[in-house]
Amino acid sequence: MDVKDFDYELPEELIAQDPIARRDESRLLILDKETGAIRHSIFRNIIDELNPGDCLVVNNTKVIPARLLGTREGQTGKIEVLLLRRLEGDVWETLVKPGKKCRVGTRLTFGDGLLRAEVTDVVEEGNRLIRFEYKGIFEEILDRLGEMPLPPYITHKLEDKNRYQTVYAKHEGSAAAPTAGLHFTPELLQAIQDKGVELAEVTLHVGLGTFRPVKVDKIEDHHMHSEFYIISREAAEKINRAKETGHRVICVGTTSCRTIESAAGPDGRLKETSGWTDIFIYPGYRFKVLDALITNFHLPQSTLVMLVSALAGREHILNAYQEAIRERYRFFSFGDAMFIE
Repeated sequence: MDVKDFDYELPEELIAQDPIARRDESRLLILDKETGAIRHSIFRNIIDELNPGDCLVVNNTKVIPARLLGTREGQTGKIEVLLLRRLEGDVWETLVKPGKKCRVGTRLTFGDGLLRAEVTDVVEEGNRLIRFEYKGIFEEILDRLGEMPLPPYITHKLEDKNRYQTVYAKHEGSAAAPTAGLHFTPELLQAIQDKGVELAEVTLHVGLGTFRPVKVDKIEDHHMHSEFYIISREAAEKINRAKETGHRVICVGTTSCRTIESAAGPDGRLKETSGWTDIFIYPGYRFKVLDALITNFHLPQSTLVMLVSALAGREHILNAYQEAIRERYRFFSFGDAMFIE
């Protein structure tokens, strides 16, 4: 299958640069995955699309302020370090720019020496392993010095860090937000539960691998990076109960989808578990658990466009994207939403 089959032209002005004033006032495109029929709504009306007994699966990961700006010790040029994942102790796998100036043994300093570091290894795709040195609590120092790791297509400064977090974010560890969840407010979530919809929380710490461009011609040759996930016994029981009683499992975001599809047994049942997943979902994949998906609009030729195409069909998805462009929807992380039912 050719990567170019998942391309589309997006006017640059439709890339949302700032979050909307109120989370649940984003627009909502509703796509029937069987017929391709499209309806338009407002996100807060998602409650009308959900039925008692359905199970809404959310990813409660929390984004860390993973972008650090510093210098090489004794030098003046800026070095940007993006924390990808903690390996052990104070050693992190990172993405460093400019990487060619950060060979093994290079010493770095951040915040006038509040945080220091040394490059200890160069690993896959040029990522650097860095060991940090500090006094106090690392998370507190990171909160003070770090910035939210916004995607490169967002050029505006984010005034409120919380707008790149879901309202249900709990467990720190992501280098990017599960952005489909940014549309929910506490009030909307409560109303959904009051309607009789179960809320199941899973955790998948989002790495940058999900968002890396596909650099091969055939999508079957693309390899996903691994991400760590956790499914509690409570979440597994809620999801299993929905399936057993003939109700839908509706994932909020591709990360929730990838989590439950990775963990499900051949019979589609889940149990309490944790582990690493590099699952790559593209057309031809048969979903074991997921019935419907709440998601944002994704980059051309991305693995995420391929995932939603696996659910609704490539033609239906690309047609829906063209409709969204005609209707001037806002795209990507701070953009509008789609419900694939």
